[in-house]
Amino acid sequence: MKVARTVSEKVSIKEIAAKANVSIATVSYVLNGTRNVRPKTKERVLRVIEELNYQPNDIAKSLKSKKTNTIGVIAEDVTVFNVPEIIDGINDYADGHDLHIVLTNLRLHKRVGHHYADVEAYRKYAANAVSDLMSKQVEGIIYVGIHPRDVTGLIDTRDKPIVYTYCYTQNDLSIQYNDEQAAYDSVCYLRDKGHRRIAVITGLMDSIPSRLRFNGYYKAVMEHQLPFEPQLIKVGDWGLDSGLRATKELLELAEPPTAVLVMNDVMAAGTLRAAWEKGIRVPEELSIIGFDNREFSDYLKPRLTTMDLPLHEMGYSSMRSLMRMVNGEPIEPVPMPACVMLERESVAPPNGVQTS
Repeated sequence: MKVARTVSEKVSIKEIAAKANVSIATVSYVLNGTRNVRPKTKERVLRVIEELNYQPNDIAKSLKSKKTNTIGVIAEDVTVFNVPEIIDGINDYADGHDLHIVLTNLRLHKRVGHHYADVEAYRKYAANAVSDLMSKQVEGIIYVGIHPRDVTGLIDTRDKPIVYTYCYTQNDLSIQYNDEQAAYDSVCYLRDKGHRRIAVITGLMDSIPSRLRFNGYYKAVMEHQLPFEPQLIKVGDWGLDSGLRATKELLELAEPPTAVLVMNDVMAAGTLRAAWEKGIRVPEELSIIGFDNREFSDYLKPRLTTMDLPLHEMGYSSMRSLMRMVNGEPIEPVPMPACVMLERESVAPPNGVQTS
């Protein structure tokens, strides 16, 4: 009869060896997969392990091997749209490589709002997160930002390997996506649909994504000899109301645009509302491209064409690069993953223009 044991009565490798009539070393080989064991012997040992409900002591194993297979993840705020998908990519890699993840959430959005440049306001939270992860014997850290920016000097990892994603430092590896190329591709897409007067609504211009996306817009406009006029450029603040206001100003021009690139989906929702309030049909009279592929963008009317960010790939790539560092392997250049255009219902050729 199988007797249940309490937590304090854990099975030892010695007991398994005795019951399976093998050496302690053979049991260790089976558990760790360090040497080949004859199939029949291995089967007998595994049967005893299952019968006795043996639970390996991970802490003891890590002390012996000096490896914990545990990675710390510091998320600036798990409630911000980009973070969950990045973490899912991290977990995807971890699941496939028998790694453990310890997640710390700084909750920055609640603590400092959009004032990410004020590093002193949250330095202590980041330092506490590092200390907590170090106490858990993590082998490396991934830092997941909520806005692309330079966070050099924010934390000290005490010589532990670290990779940043959705933000960067001057001295460490960071995994980013290509904002400039995404905006360039968006304008080229509109141009291929027959649009020439293409406006842009930016985010705050002290933002790195805003500047890079504007560079992509400018490059495409110049390359295709499209109108580049100050009145076609509006600055928003990432919020819906700013998209609403900027779009109304565009639609009141003597020669309004036939298309607009909006630098995030929240402002693009404001653009849709402004068009509806002014009786402008989307996409027949105004085409709109958003950015970020927020979940709600697929539920707007019309459904919003938008740039999807490669967040899962960024998380996966961050974990892969970090493990190369942990294992002492050469750090290879990481190409920026590309954004992907999700074609929905908010873009069409301008009135009177036909495309093949």
